Amino acid sequence: MREHGPWKVTGTRHVYRDAWIDVQVDDVIRPDGQPGTHSIIWLKPGATVIALDDAQNVYLTQEFHYAVGRVTIEGVSGGNEPPEPPIETARRELREEVGIVAQRWTELGVVDPFTSNVHSPTALFLAEGLQFVDTAREGTETMRRVPVPLVEAIAMVWDGRITHAPTVVALLKTWMLRSGAVYV
Repeated sequence: MREHGPWKVTGTRHVYRDAWIDVQVDDVIRPDGQPGTHSIIWLKPGATVIALDDAQNVYLTQEFHYAVGRVTIEGVSGGNEPPEPPIETARRELREEVGIVAQRWTELGVVDPFTSNVHSPTALFLAEGLQFVDTAREGTETMRRVPVPLVEAIAMVWDGRITHAPTVVALLKTWMLRSGAVYV
């Protein structure tokens, strides 16, 4: 038995694994002393990038996403390829997905998109000093690059056109950083 915060874990089993997820079920003693189970979905850690040009346009992606069953607009995002550090994931994904190489990078922190049942830390980055090159997308990627003025992207967060949580946080942090509301 091991302690996990106020929970006690009496057993762990992995009920499904593939390249992207690992579904774990723990047998537990809950904080109230009762037996139970708690499931965790481990997603591959990843990175989300907001690419910002000198004219204050951000370059987002527009793509059908299977899980939500609709086209979304979001920052460039992808999973880490171990042992790659998050900044290298961000650089690789920005080039592969939208054909951008950046000269300057700012770390914007890490978000946990879900905290009760999903472990999926996502590192956030701002990329600037942009150069456009050819893309190198994977066979499942059908996205297109969408340039949007930063101020319009913030409006898209506000009115719900952008719902991808890491993108929302990265855009808001970029907006605050560029408006002088925070200092790095």
